[in-house]
This record gives sequence, structure tokens and C-alpha cells, in this order.
Amino acid sequence: MTREFRTLYQIEENIREALGQPLPGSKMHLALAPRPRRGWHPGQIPASARPAAALILLYPVAKKPYLLLTVRAGQLSQHAGQVSFPGGGLHQNETIHQAAVRESQEEVGIDPNQIRLIGPLSPLYIPVSDFALYPIVGITHRPQTWQAAAGEVWRVLEVPLAELQTTAGPHRGYRLDEDQLYQVPYFEVGGERVWGATAMILAELMAVIDATSKDPWDHGNVEEPKT
Repeated sequence: MTREFRTLYQIEENIREALGQPLPGSKMHLALAPRPRRGWHPGQIPASARPAAALILLYPVAKKPYLLLTVRAGQLSQHAGQVSFPGGGLHQNETIHQAAVRESQEEVGIDPNQIRLIGPLSPLYIPVSDFALYPIVGITHRPQTWQAAAGEVWRVLEVPLAELQTTAGPHRGYRLDEDQLYQVPYFEVGGERVWGATAMILAELMAVIDATSKDPWDHGNVEEPKT
């Protein structure tokens, strides 16, 4: 699918407008969810889930809009080696917005004063870690030099939005975990496979940016996973 390439300012306005409307989170999360996904239903978050925040940061490189992702260090206890947005669990009395900015500063060294938060995308429950993940979209109009936190971030991925906007759609692969074979939709980004919660959030982001399209990757009908 061919899309119009936009500036960071145009994308920001597009996102602000879309955030005033019902979000497509459940549909996009379901389309990118690994299968089988037992005990998980799009849009449902258990009351006992621990809140966590993620920053979806858009920024310029050579005047073109980019998206920030990280590859988690291999020694982490949860989601080691996976591609993610900067983020993590909330500290006591901390808001979602505060946690998203703090975690980003800790993980990649960004100056919090340079981030302008736009608003939230749809929250997402992650069963394996029992987190309720709240993604927040933020923008900085200044080019950045990243400082990956040792032991936490193995690699920083700078992703041109144009690369995501022109993709034909997610790939389909398989993953074996504890003798269970999962079908896993994923994006190929910077030589890494982006799957799971990150891919689900990314799918909603691209749908919001491209809000003029009913479905940016033409997923068709997607069935609810069985428990």
C-alpha cells in the first residue's frame, strides 16, 4: 500500500486528531497477537495487573520522522533480547506519564525537557509478566544522540516511519515456548523481529497515523482467541 509521506509536524497533528476519536486498539492488538493466546482478550485487563508505561517517541533524523525502539539486554529476567519501547513499571505514587519519561531517560539518556507528550494509545495486558502496559505517544523535534543503559539496553533501533508506512504488512512466523508452538505475527525492523506487545502497539500507532485508512494492513476478519 502506498502512503503519503508526511513531516513530523503533520504526523503530530494527525495523531492528536485521531486521539480524539475511538482508538482501534482492540482490533490491531488482536491482529498482531501470537496464537494461541489463552486467557487473553483484547481490551480486557485484570484488576490485579501491575501498571507499566511505555514511551512511543517520534523524532527527526535529517528532517524525516523516526520512531525509537530498543533491544532489551539478554540478561534481563523478563522479555530478554526482545524489541520494545522504552518503559517499565511505575514507582510508588508515579503517574503513567512520569514513568514513561523517567524510564526513557534511564534507558536511552533522553532529556525529559525535550519530550512533549501527546496522549495515550490503548492499554494492553501482557499475561507472561502480568503487566498492564500503558503506551504514551511523545514527540521531540530535536535530533538525538542515544546513550543505551548498560545491562538494560543492548541496542537502540532508529526506525524511519516511512519504512513502516510502506510495508505490505506483518510477516508470519512460529515460536516454540514450553512445548507450545505459537504462530507469531511480526515486523522486520533493523534486522530484528518485532513481535508480541511491541508489534501490537506498533500496529495501533500506524493505524492512528494513517487514520484515513480503515485498516492499514487489510487484516480482514480476525477471530477472538479461545481461552
